Amino acid sequence: MKKILYIFILLFSAFPTFASDYGIYTPQGYSQNFQTDNQEKILFILDLSNSMNEQLENDSKFNLMIKTMHEILPKINPQAMVGLRVYGHRMGFTPIEACRASTLLTPIEANNSQNISYALSKHKPRGMTPITYSLKQAIKYDFMGFTGKKHIILMTDGGENCDESPCSFVMNLIKIRRDVQIDVIAFNIKDSDDLKQLQCTALVTSGKFYDAQTSAQLLDGFNNSINGIKNVEAKIILPNMKK
Repeated sequence: MKKILYIFILLFSAFPTFASDYGIYTPQGYSQNFQTDNQEKILFILDLSNSMNEQLENDSKFNLMIKTMHEILPKINPQAMVGLRVYGHRMGFTPIEACRASTLLTPIEANNSQNISYALSKHKPRGMTPITYSLKQAIKYDFMGFTGKKHIILMTDGGENCDESPCSFVMNLIKIRRDVQIDVIAFNIKDSDDLKQLQCTALVTSGKFYDAQTSAQLLDGFNNSINGIKNVEAKIILPNMKK
């Protein structure tokens, strides 16, 4: 019996620790400090691509985002589990490196608002817009060890430009996972194809989509996403319908 048990343990230890490229992933060597409570885990994924240097309302879009974050972070319950990932904060020597410029600046923890604010102040917009890669990294690594609902708040001022599709990614993701909700705040985006991709990314994961063309709308998007305001059900009214 002991021999059989020993063989089983060896086989289990040798089994690959990843199930797919879409987030069911447990890299060896990572802590398995699982959180079993039902508290929502929130991860901000913020755009630090070069286009965030563009001017809007007599300021850069980056500065408007920073001011908005400084306003909303103090409103977050200190007990809430919150973290920060950014992308586009470095260029890279090759397009491949630039499209891997995504970093978890602040791990998901309680009482984390000041850490997030400090981390944001240390970086500037520089590079590309690897949205899909950032989502993959967040789901594989940033939520590692957490159970329950995982809430991503993605803010971007442009569409994916690293030859991937966030919409296609989440459509595959929901086939194997339903614990991730992605809210998307599209900040001052004009391109209709980019907006459709981002809207798909939110709606497929049962998240909310905000088309924020101004700093005031940007603030509303963050506030609504954090407050968990539910979407209003839309009723389709067909004209000329006989009773």
